[in-house]
Formats: sequence, structure tokens, C-alpha cells
Amino acid sequence: MELMVFMTLLLLLILVPIFYLFNHKKYNGRLPPGSLGLPVIGQSLSLLRALKADKVEKWFQERITNHGHVWKASLFGYPTVVLHGPAANKFVYTCDGNLLANSQPPSLTRIVGCKNLMELSANDHKRVRAALVSFLKLEVLKQYVAKVDVEIQHHLQSHWHGKHEVQVQPLMKTLTFNIICSLLFGIERGTQREKLLPLFHDMIEGVLSVPINLPFSKYNRAIIARKKLVPMIIHLIQKKKEALMEQNQGDIPHKDLITSLLSIRHDDSSTMISEEEIIDNIIVVMIAGYDTTSVLLTFFLRLLASNKSIYSTIVQGNTNML
Repeated sequence: MELMVFMTLLLLLILVPIFYLFNHKKYNGRLPPGSLGLPVIGQSLSLLRALKADKVEKWFQERITNHGHVWKASLFGYPTVVLHGPAANKFVYTCDGNLLANSQPPSLTRIVGCKNLMELSANDHKRVRAALVSFLKLEVLKQYVAKVDVEIQHHLQSHWHGKHEVQVQPLMKTLTFNIICSLLFGIERGTQREKLLPLFHDMIEGVLSVPINLPFSKYNRAIIARKKLVPMIIHLIQKKKEALMEQNQGDIPHKDLITSLLSIRHDDSSTMISEEEIIDNIIVVMIAGYDTTSVLLTFFLRLLASNKSIYSTIVQGNTNML
């Protein structure tokens, strides 16, 4: 095993300079200041270290100080221009759609798919966005309150009750994952969730990694995880299609995101969502919601633990509601 890893690293050291020699593009000198760094790696490792140390703001500020509000870098295998400040935001949000378009690095697309919302533009973007937003309407969200409450009660009983000390962030990730399985996939607790969890973790780690597709890399594990996950989603889609055909669609509540998207697809052909679009957007919503939600919940619990007045106000508010 050690010999195989050594040989792989040696091969990489030989191939990277060759890749750089034959693929390094010559630019016309109009690029902003900054450095593209080493091929493939670029500044990705330093950015990942900053993310893990919660020093992303410092990482960006150092480069803004050195290069100004517009600078270049190489991130996750691709040359990138970074724009900062109100003028940059105004430019991005008001410029012609033909000048800027939604696009992610190909390395990310290999994990989340090419039909996800971040890759689509114009009418396709509007169509898929409208379909996803329909899942978040107030009357639809009301249907999920009971399901979320069941997941939370089970989580507290399993991981919190009777414990003198707990690690909050890992538990918030567990809770977030279980709610995602319930609301996005309609998967109840059991073996299906257990099969999904390791694939889910590999894809999350691969999104924020240097895109080197070698057997020992996080990126390679993420690509393999997607290949295993897609057939599972296709199987779920087929089962939910059969359930929709057996019942009157108008009487079926949108119990999960897959069912919601399939129902829209059946109701109106002008807003049809393809199976590939369902798969890719399920994956991107799953990845996008996991870390953000678990981190937010962790900081919220930290706030309650360190500020008794806020905790008391929330408890009092809940008591009054009851």
C-alpha cells in the first residue's frame, strides 16, 4: 500500500510540470494583479486552511490589501478573478446577462451535476428556481412542521437526554442530515439513511478540496460517492412516480422535495422538470443546506448557553404560546 502511494505521488510530481508546460496559457497582460500559483493547486490549500481555522475574512483582507478590490487567483484548479466591494456587487447584479452567466468550476460540476440551479441560466434558471421555491411556500412549509418536530424529539431523546456534556456541532450535523433525509428524500430512519450518510460526507468533503482525481484523494471519493448516490435517487424517483400514478395527484401533499418536483412535472408540461434536473438539484440543495444549517444551529445554541437573558426570553415566549 505504501509503495502504491509513493508511486502515485512520484507520478504526480512528474506529470504536474508537464501539464503546466503544455497547458499554461499566455495572457495578453490585461489580467488584474495577483498570482495563479502552482498549476491545479494554486491558492486552494491556503484557502482551505483559512476555512478550517475560521480565518477566511483575514485571508481575503490580506489579498485586498496587497492587490486592491480586483485580483486574480487560482482556486480549486481554475483561474479566478475576485471582485470586492459595493461597486463590484453593483457590476455583477446589473450587468448584461450575456457578459456574466452562472457557472461553477468543472471540478464542482462533476460532483453536483451540470443541471443544478447554479449552472442554469435564462428561462431554464427561472423554471427550475420556480419549482424549488414552490417547495418553500408557507402553505407547504406548514406540512413539514410535524415531521421536523418528530426528528428533533427523537434526536434529543437519543443524543441529549441524560448527558452531562455533549459536542454540539457534530450533533447538529446529525440532526440536519436526518431532517434533510426526511424533507428532501422522504426517507425514514433506518438502513437507507445509514447507506446515504457516508456518501453524503464524501461529497461534502470533495466539494472543498483540491480537485486532483487520484485514488487517495477526497475529490476522487466525492466523484465515486455521486456515482453511488445517483442510482439511489433514481430508485426513489421511480417509487414516487408510481405512488403519484396510483393516486389522485390533487390529493397528494408534497411530503418531500422529490414528490414536490414530480408533482409540478405532472401538473404542467410548460414547467416540466427533467429527471436529471431533479437529481442534480436534490444533490446541490442537500450539500448547500447541510453545513450552513448545522453551523447556524451551533452558534444559536452557543448564544443561548452564554446569554441567560436571551434564553429566558425565548423560554418565556414559548411558555406564553403554550
